Amino acid sequence: TYRYFIHNWPNLCFLARHGSEYVGAIVCKLDFHKKMTKRGYIAMLAVDENYRKRRIGATLVKKAIEAMILDKADEVVLETEVTNKPALLLYERLGFVRDKRLFRYYLNGVDALRLKLWLK
Repeated sequence: TYRYFIHNWPNLCFLARHGSEYVGAIVCKLDFHKKMTKRGYIAMLAVDENYRKRRIGATLVKKAIEAMILDKADEVVLETEVTNKPALLLYERLGFVRDKRLFRYYLNGVDALRLKLWLK
C-alpha cells in the first residue's frame, strides 16, 4: 500500500536513521480535496520502539509538514486509533485538532480520530 505514496509523492516520504540503522519513517501525500483545498495526508508514521521518546516522530512530522507547505498545502489530516494516546499527544502538541470520530474505522473494530492541522 505504501508503495503508492512513495512512488507518487517521494518528496513527502522521509526516513530517520541512526548510524546505518533506519529507525523511523513517515509516508504522506498531497492532493486536492473537493477540488478546492490542497490537503496533505499523513498515511503512516512509525518509530522503532527502541528509539521512541527522542523526538524522532515529531521531527519526521515537522519535516513532512514543511515539505507540504512548500507545495502550497492548505491543511494536513491523518487518522489514528482513539486508544493511541502517545500519537494523539504527539500530534496535538504539533497543533493538530480532533476533527471527527470515525466509528469502527480499523479492521480490529477500534474507532479512529481524524486529526487536522490548518496551514492557511
